[in-house]
Amino acid sequence: MSSSFIPTKIAVAIHPRFPKAFDEAQAIVDYLKEKGIDAPIGTLNDEDLRKRVKEGEFDLLISVGGDGTMLRAGHLCAPCEVPILGINMGKLGFLIQVERSAWQGELEQLLAGNFWIEKRLMILAELFRAGEKQGAWHALNEVVVSRGQYLNPVHISASIDGLELATYVADGLLASTATGSTAYALAAGGPILPPELRNILIVPIAPHLSIDRAVVLSEGVAVNITIHSENAVLSVDGQSPIGLDAGDRVDVYSAEYSAKFIRFEDLGYFYRNLRAHMNQNPSTEK
Repeated sequence: MSSSFIPTKIAVAIHPRFPKAFDEAQAIVDYLKEKGIDAPIGTLNDEDLRKRVKEGEFDLLISVGGDGTMLRAGHLCAPCEVPILGINMGKLGFLIQVERSAWQGELEQLLAGNFWIEKRLMILAELFRAGEKQGAWHALNEVVVSRGQYLNPVHISASIDGLELATYVADGLLASTATGSTAYALAAGGPILPPELRNILIVPIAPHLSIDRAVVLSEGVAVNITIHSENAVLSVDGQSPIGLDAGDRVDVYSAEYSAKFIRFEDLGYFYRNLRAHMNQNPSTEK
């Protein structure tokens, strides 16, 4: 388990709403400085840091925070093919392998080249209105068409590569990656998919007299979601919702690039991590 490169141009980033991560990030920067690496610190909203990442100045970004920080880091780094190492300051940390108490030992392994890079599917959502594209967004977890703040369910239909799949009256419908299968899709009753899969998962949210089963699609297909009511919104990876009109269509595809995560253990890390989180369920405690 060794990598063909050792990162030497490293940036450290924290979530803009996670200020308690700054002290830990500073300790990481100090450690790297001792190793001869000058790493800048910034939030993931820092325009200067974002510009430097996009211009290819770094070969690694260390994300200090929780899964939300990793999502933001993924959106920034994936188009530039910059790998991400996550240091967990949150609770669940499904996307993160390195805990706050263990980062120094893992950074030693990193600088010795003892790691591998895991590639995770990202998806692209495109919104069409009256046949014209209104915008495009990338997601690491999921794309959701839902009722948003409205009380009434939404009426939507889904097609796969243009072939009709199902019509739903529900709180919403989400198209998820394998990464997102442990996020909103899991809460909506979907299956857990191993992270190496590049399939899109469709999960209805609280369907009313509609098909209530999740569907795992073949790799490489496109999902077409058509809205038939006026009270729907589009949300991508939990970002601010976008209002939808009846007749709008949201197409979801595999993105042209993947998110890259630094890993130190074998592929079984995912199941060990999953088991640990399941064992933390308060309902199982005596």
